[in-house]
Amino acid sequence: MDLLELGVNFFVTLFALTDPIGNIPIFAAATVTATAAQRRTIALYIALFAAGFMALFYLSGIALLEFFGISLPAFRIAGGVLLFMLGLDMTRTDFISHFNDPDAGETPAPEGVLPGDTRAAVRAQTRAYARKRFERLIVPFGMPLLIGPGAISAVIIQAGDAAKLGPQGTAVGIVSIIATAAAIMAAFMLTGPISRVLGKIGMAIVVRVLGLILCALAVQFIISGLGETTYGVIRSSIASPYGGGH
Repeated sequence: MDLLELGVNFFVTLFALTDPIGNIPIFAAATVTATAAQRRTIALYIALFAAGFMALFYLSGIALLEFFGISLPAFRIAGGVLLFMLGLDMTRTDFISHFNDPDAGETPAPEGVLPGDTRAAVRAQTRAYARKRFERLIVPFGMPLLIGPGAISAVIIQAGDAAKLGPQGTAVGIVSIIATAAAIMAAFMLTGPISRVLGKIGMAIVVRVLGLILCALAVQFIISGLGETTYGVIRSSIASPYGGGH
């Protein structure tokens, strides 16, 4: 595996596992009373959290596994089981309601052309609202939904692959994490237009499809982990389809 292949595979894997597009309906429900500026600020906070959290596991995950004596195949299997449970939860009809904004019905701060003092007050209100919603969204939206066991497993596994390429491989992995965080921020900033296009029914369908995809990813993690621990029992083309693997 060269540096370009590592970077592309890492980014694609993290983008699929965090799935910012599929999480837009949930983010929309959690920020239903937010103004555009407030939603942008919350998206920025979540993206920074995602980048920092993934980078932490990327730089220390292998050492952490070694400290506890956990093998990568075992971590794949454990992550797959938890991811499968989350995927099943997402197929329920009441899943999005868990993230509803408790402040729904309150009047949002005005936007547009405002006097200097009013603009300063609006900016302060925007930051206060964003901090409050972000604190409420760290769990369970920030993790384990956005940065769940699947993403953490992928980060640690890719860290092992990057270590084989030396410091350049590690740097490429960090760039992939930053690119994923930027994609998360961009998707959430576009929540308003996308949610208007999809509507409630479309958003509910997206969440259910995402749940199905997460279940399939979870099964693939488990198969890959079993394939690494039971050599010759599971075909390599199934454990690592398309010539890759997470």
